Order: sequence, then structure tokens, then C-alpha cells
Amino acid sequence: MRLRFLLRPGWLALTVVVFTFAVCCYTLLAPWQFRRDTDREIQNAAVRASFTAAPAPLSQELAPGAEPDQRTEWRLVTMTGTYLPEAEVVARLRTVQGQGASEILTPFRTTDGTIVLVDRGYVGLSADSGVPPYAAPPTGTVTLVARARPDETDPKNREVTADASSGGKLQSYVVDSRVVARAAKLDIRPGYFQLDVDQPGVLKPLPLPQLDSGPFFSYALQWIAFGTMALLGWLYFTVRELKPGGALTTPRPERGRRKSVAEMLAEDEEGERSETPSGPADGPADGPPAEQGTFTAAR
Repeated sequence: MRLRFLLRPGWLALTVVVFTFAVCCYTLLAPWQFRRDTDREIQNAAVRASFTAAPAPLSQELAPGAEPDQRTEWRLVTMTGTYLPEAEVVARLRTVQGQGASEILTPFRTTDGTIVLVDRGYVGLSADSGVPPYAAPPTGTVTLVARARPDETDPKNREVTADASSGGKLQSYVVDSRVVARAAKLDIRPGYFQLDVDQPGVLKPLPLPQLDSGPFFSYALQWIAFGTMALLGWLYFTVRELKPGGALTTPRPERGRRKSVAEMLAEDEEGERSETPSGPADGPADGPPAEQGTFTAAR
């Protein structure tokens, strides 16, 4: 039966690899890129909406204790209160527009008693890759306009540390209100708020994300195409093996085998030897022996 070759170990291994790859393309890789494309579209829409929407009070935009999500991220909120510089934390090992930087995180107590984490912006690195001196936040009651952001998550769950390179201030590896709350022993509401330009206490304001769609949708289509090509390639070779003369089902005839260079040279040499005539073993080549004998007798 021709289908027997499908049960051969080599063909079974090829089938498993091809179908596993195709399933991963359809169920994991392509959907992952589609999700990234959707997230980028939601982010772009939220950023564009924040350009035209007027800032609203924090209590109006976010329910008490609610963390900003995809629907509320990047919205401009207003807050009135005072900074708590004694609980300030420096977020180290950050990158802003391709350059190393540190972000300054300062808790802020609003007039209603709510404590929020404010990202005052960033500072570049000093000559020894430490944190250079920067301006302290203003004292007294101020009103801020900031963008709501969800907390980042450190996959290693590292807590804040103190280091001389940050001027004795606490250091964090992510912008996370929960980490700062544990270090400062404050009840900080979830999420953080990124200062906009020209706000009290802002340093270098963090740039907004670029409003482009990114390559994620095309990447998703490429993964679908790769999975389809793998299946079509497997189908093509399967059909070819079912036909007479398949590489696995029928051995290739000997007459169709290509000759090596050594074999062709040996055949040419053999042909030359067979075409060359062989002369007599004895006697001169200028006449028959009988004539020579007659000539001698006549003398």
C-alpha cells in the first residue's frame, strides 16, 4: 500500500514538526502579534484623545482605589496637594529616547488625604553613571496636571534599595506605587501619574509614545503565511511520494544515476585502448618475409 511510507519514522518526525509549527503559528504567534497590534491601537487612541480632552479632577476620572487601565490610561487629571519629598524614590536603569536615565518618583498628598505617586520626569546619568543633582519639588500646596498610568511590574519582584550613587535616596527598578508604598510605609493608591510639561516640580518631562501602528499586524500575517507554507510543503511532498517514482516508495533506477567524473574518465580511456590497432610481434614492418627470402636466393 502506497500510504505505508507515512508510518516511516523519518516521515512521522517530519509530520510532527510541520504540524506543530503550523499550530504554533495559528494559535500562538499570530494571535500574539494581533493582540500587540490591538494594544497599540488602543494606546494611540487614548493618547490622541488626551490631546483634546480637558483635564478633569482625579476623583472624577478614577474611582477611589481604582488603577488606570487601557480605557483611562493617558488621561489628564488635576490634583491639588503637597509633595512628600522625604519618601522620594529614584527609578534607575531607565531608557529615554535611547539614552540612559533615572526617573524621579515623589509621593503627593492631595487635599482630601489621598496619597498618589507622581513621576516628576527624568534626569540623565552623571559621569560615573550615577544620579546627578536635581531640583527638589516645591513646598506648599500646588495644583498638578498629570497623565494617569498603570503600575509597572518587576518580574524579579525586587524591592527598593539605598545606594550612594543616588545621593542616599531609595532606588527602584520599576515605576510601581506598590513598591514605593512598602518602602515609604505609605498608603499610596494604585497607579502613578506622569507630570505634563510646565507643571510644578517637573524635571525633564517624559515623552509621549509615538503614534504609529507598528509592524505587529504585518508580523501576524507573516506567521499565518509561514504556517500555511509549511502545510502546503508537507502536502506537496506527500502527493509526490504517492506518485510512481517517489523518492521513498520506489528506488531510483540505476540507469538514471549520474556517473562520476572518475567513471567517465575510465570509460574514455578504455575506449581509446580498444580503438588503437596492434602491430606484428616479430620482423620488420617494411615487407612480408617471403619476399625477403626470394631476394636472398637470387643473390
